[in-house]
Amino acid sequence: MRKFLALLLVSLVIAACTSSQITPDSVAPKPENESNFEVVLMSEVKWEQLNPARGDKSPKAGTLWGNRTGSGAAGFLLKPVDGFRSPPHIHNIAYRGVVISGTIHNDDPNAEEMWMPQGSFWTQPAGGVHITAAKGSNNLAYIEVEDKFGVLPAEKAFSSPEKPINVDISNIMWIDNLGMPAVSNGAKVAFLWGKLQDNQLYGTLIKLPAGFSGKIRSQGSIFRAVVIQGQPQYQVSSDADAKDLEPGSYFSSKGNSVHQVSSKAGEESIIYVRTDGKFDVT
Repeated sequence: MRKFLALLLVSLVIAACTSSQITPDSVAPKPENESNFEVVLMSEVKWEQLNPARGDKSPKAGTLWGNRTGSGAAGFLLKPVDGFRSPPHIHNIAYRGVVISGTIHNDDPNAEEMWMPQGSFWTQPAGGVHITAAKGSNNLAYIEVEDKFGVLPAEKAFSSPEKPINVDISNIMWIDNLGMPAVSNGAKVAFLWGKLQDNQLYGTLIKLPAGFSGKIRSQGSIFRAVVIQGQPQYQVSSDADAKDLEPGSYFSSKGNSVHQVSSKAGEESIIYVRTDGKFDVT
C-alpha cells in the first residue's frame, strides 16, 4: 500500500507543480528587516526526551520552531539511537517527517521493513498503530506537526481518513523551479504536500547543485527551511557574516524576504521548505 501511495504522490507532484505560476519576476521583496529573520544552528539545538515516560529508551527531540510540547504548529528534530525500535503506538495528531541522516522505518507493526535514507519523506496519520525504527550511527529526522503532539498506547487507536505515505528519496520527482522553464543555475524543487495556492501552506524540497551561489526569494507570510543534506553557507544580507549550516540547521523569515545561499564545490545541498506563499530560486 505504501509503495502504491508513493507512486501516487509522484503523480500528484507532477500535476501540482506544472500548474504553478511562480516566476522569478513575481517576487519583489521589500527591504530586509533583520528582526524578520531567524537562524538556528544544529550546534545550538537543545535536546530533551521525546517521550519522558520512557526515560532513556525514548529518542531525543530538539525544537527548531514553535512549541513542541504546547499547542500550535511546531517543527523539531528527532534523534533515535542505532537499533531503536518503538513499541506499537499511536499519535493524537498526524505528523510529517524528512530523514536527515541514518535510516528510518515507519510503518504498520507487521509490515515489511522499508528503510528510508537521507532525503526521504513520510507521513503518519493520527490514530494509526505503527512502529518507528532507526538504523545508523547518526540517525536524525525533521518532524513537523500542526498542533500539540502526543504519544499514546496502541489500545487507543482510532480511524483517520488520511493514509500513511513513505517516499524513498529515489522516488521523489525533481523539477526546475516549480514547473517553470529550466533555469541556468540548475536548482530543482520537489513538491511534497499541501496546495500551491495563496495563503495555503505547502512543503517542498529544494536541491542546490554543487558550487551554487544565489538567492531564495520568498513572499509568503512565513518561510521556514531546514537543511537536509550538504552544508550550505547562508546569510541574510551582504553585510551579515555567512554561516555554515550543517544538516539539521534551520532558518526562517516573515513576509517578503531574500535568503542568500551557496553550496560548497563538489557538494550539492537539499533544503526542506515550509511556506504559505510563492518563492523562487535564482
